[in-house]
Amino acid sequence: MAGHSKWANIKHRKARQDAKKGAVFTKIIRELTVAAKDGGAIIDDNPRLRLAHDKALSANMTKDTINRAIQRGAGGQEGQNLEEVIYEGYAPGGVAVLIKTLTDNKNRTVSEVRHAFTKYGGNLGTAGSVAYMFESIGKILLKGSHDDEKLYDIALENGADDLNEVESDKIEILCSPKELSYLKEKIIEAGYEVEISEIVMEAENNIALNQDQSEKNIKLTDALEDLDDVQEVFTNADLDESVFT
Repeated sequence: MAGHSKWANIKHRKARQDAKKGAVFTKIIRELTVAAKDGGAIIDDNPRLRLAHDKALSANMTKDTINRAIQRGAGGQEGQNLEEVIYEGYAPGGVAVLIKTLTDNKNRTVSEVRHAFTKYGGNLGTAGSVAYMFESIGKILLKGSHDDEKLYDIALENGADDLNEVESDKIEILCSPKELSYLKEKIIEAGYEVEISEIVMEAENNIALNQDQSEKNIKLTDALEDLDDVQEVFTNADLDESVFT
């Protein structure tokens, strides 16, 4: 989600995650397990695991829980049946929706995803129907000033592609996914406070929605994110700011 309501979208999603911490932990544990299974248990040698590890720490997951999930994946005890599947569709207003899942039963997952689309006025599409609209981008959100030349220098010297002001005291830094962890480290070392770092699928063109369309899109997105098999949901919706007031 992007546009003038970008920061409002982030705050809305984070508030939901905080309210459902147990479900968030389950999704992160799955990602840790699968990442370790696919790339090994050494965090520095496994970019996917490193990102999952950072997300776990940001969610205040204990180190013991993180380590157990990693060891289960690396040892083959769990995760061997989980498969990453991406679903695509359209939400009310013609909004493109991209859904990343980890599932051990594709029939169950597609049925649940299709039900959510149908219930909230969307349509599940075919593979490739909207994926071409999205690009994988690393994002870091931190407290800072648009006039902070030191921040700009550090970011650009360490892999950033662009910096944007999303609020008077919030700066969003964009980079390639492979540069995200290193760039985040350098920014923290320089004394800045990182609020969120993540890899997102972002569309170049977004669709501005009215209040009614925005509310319908939020309901669909929330329903999808509540599904156990769904890890992340991305859209090209530019939500009306009235839904956040």
